[in-house]
Amino acid sequence: MSREYVRQFQSTKTGLGGRFHLDIPMLFLLLAICAFGLLILYSATGQQSAPVMSQGLKMLIGIGVMISLAQVSPVVFLHLAPWTFIGGLLLLLLVEFHGVEIQGSRRWLRIGGLLYFQPSELMKLFLPMVLAWYFNDRHLPPPPRYLFLSLVFIGLLVVLVAAQPDLGTALILGASGIFVLLLTGISWRIVFSMFGAGLVSLPLFWFVLRDYQQQRILTLLNPESSPLGAGWNIIQSKTAIGSGGLLGKGLFAGTQSHFDFLPERQTDFIIAVIGEELGLVGVLLLLSFYLALVTRGVFISIAVQDTFGRLLSGSITFTFFVYVFINIGMVSGILPVVGLPLPFVSYGGTSILTLFAGFGILMSLHTHRRMVL
Repeated sequence: MSREYVRQFQSTKTGLGGRFHLDIPMLFLLLAICAFGLLILYSATGQQSAPVMSQGLKMLIGIGVMISLAQVSPVVFLHLAPWTFIGGLLLLLLVEFHGVEIQGSRRWLRIGGLLYFQPSELMKLFLPMVLAWYFNDRHLPPPPRYLFLSLVFIGLLVVLVAAQPDLGTALILGASGIFVLLLTGISWRIVFSMFGAGLVSLPLFWFVLRDYQQQRILTLLNPESSPLGAGWNIIQSKTAIGSGGLLGKGLFAGTQSHFDFLPERQTDFIIAVIGEELGLVGVLLLLSFYLALVTRGVFISIAVQDTFGRLLSGSITFTFFVYVFINIGMVSGILPVVGLPLPFVSYGGTSILTLFAGFGILMSLHTHRRMVL
């Protein structure tokens, strides 16, 4: 972002004291997905109201965060980017020494003895933000030395999160950073070189994985090798999706989910509940909402005319697409199970707030853009 661009932002009346900034198409799509998600969650939890009320409250808080961030001028995000990244990195390091361990994973920090949150979720926004800030005033496409330094930052965060262990979040974190690099306009030669280096390093990556993570990959190749063990989740998930057919068995009428055959049905595997109860039509309806949301994000990325906004908005949009793709891929048996929820549909906490915050930043980049054209 040039100094003149910053000057125009600072001299323009923005925020709550000026016009109200909100992207109506994006808000409508998000509300539609959330309403759909609450309905499916009600079914997946055996028509219990408590989880739905809890999820609804988190969504309301997330919507409040999104609307608030939409009022913030993008220049504020630009100035805060390096400091938020440093703060997030310190929180990740704090998790290593003082994090709360739940089911063998040390991912959470506890506040006041009651509130838990995952610092790794915040880094999904802080990492692309700091990379967009880093490339903002540099000549693009960047020379190799800048790319190398960026890859070091990305790799450091991915290793810290994967060691918690949280492979799903590590993958999303890596994707959010890589998308920023791709959007800087690097040559295809460098892209293919990076891809080739990744393929060559895969055997080394295998030995870094923990035993249960290796087992998940082996199970992907042949889930029937352990039908009552590691392959149970995938087998039951594909059975639920396949049994739904075109129109499904009917809402609240799923057998795989309601008779406890389907594990993690309210979190990672909730798309299987949709497939069983609403069939292919229900899954395609949800995917159409996701596709429209990604399309809207791409439109915003194209419309933004400064480097910082273009890189940040593009990364948020394409990372969201990867988020959805990985969840549906692992539930349908084409990707390993990595413990990644379905955005705005799976039961969750910190991830919902982070997703809404990302779309709030997108709205800010889009609506404030009009004021300086």
